[in-house]
Amino acid sequence: MVAAQNIGHADASEKKQWTLMWREDGGLMPSRAVPDAALLAADSWLVDDGRVRGLDHHRRRFVAACVEASGDSCARIESFWREAIAALPRTERWFPRVELAGPEPARLFLRIRPAPPRTANVTVCLTEEFDPRSYPRRKGPDLPLLAHLRERAAARGAQELMLTTPSGLVLEGTTASVLWWEDDVLCLPPPGLPLLAGVTAALIQDRAAELGVRTEHRNRTVQELDGREVWLVNAVHGIRPVTAWLGRPLRAGPALRAASWQSWLDGASDPLVSTNGVHR
Repeated sequence: MVAAQNIGHADASEKKQWTLMWREDGGLMPSRAVPDAALLAADSWLVDDGRVRGLDHHRRRFVAACVEASGDSCARIESFWREAIAALPRTERWFPRVELAGPEPARLFLRIRPAPPRTANVTVCLTEEFDPRSYPRRKGPDLPLLAHLRERAAARGAQELMLTTPSGLVLEGTTASVLWWEDDVLCLPPPGLPLLAGVTAALIQDRAAELGVRTEHRNRTVQELDGREVWLVNAVHGIRPVTAWLGRPLRAGPALRAASWQSWLDGASDPLVSTNGVHR
């Protein structure tokens, strides 16, 4: 494990991507990256100069996904998690990903990647197709499919594609949760729909509760978002208001509230903590 940490921190200034594989009897060791098609579970978050938002939310989501996918013990996944966090660079911007990959026996990996450039708003592509994911509540197995959908959206000039149910209800983007405003109510899709539990969306809901802002889960079609302030939110970009819709004649509502919430979210990160509880 010590060698793995040294490799990681030494390469941090060079902005390279590298992968470490975890063994219970040997810790983290340099490894080849596994193809996304082999992923059974995954999770990723932004590390900005050693600070991160909602890390415990990511931990719980990843542990639950691994247990569901492989039947592994929570204790074993938690051991890997602690060593992975200790190996992360503490300077510059990174977008690490923890992975459980098959085939049997499934193995655990840490992939350390430079963070992509941040964007402050987003153009969303709308199609007539509904959500094609096989595991919408577990991040990992559908990542190649979602990447393909984003490529299709990019070919049309958009950064994201909206996923919907067969009846047309709004679900989420390929990499982001969807929230929108109806008057003074902050809305999001009901949790009974096939959704990934979004960490940034959860942080926003917690903040709304602190401020006394009313939140509600509401079923809405894409057409019912016409003219509204709509946000796509995720770990790497934070809050991005939708400034254009492609594929249907929808109007993007003015982003009246986004700036103040973006400012709050930018300051809502905490320092990474090593396994012994000391800030590093």
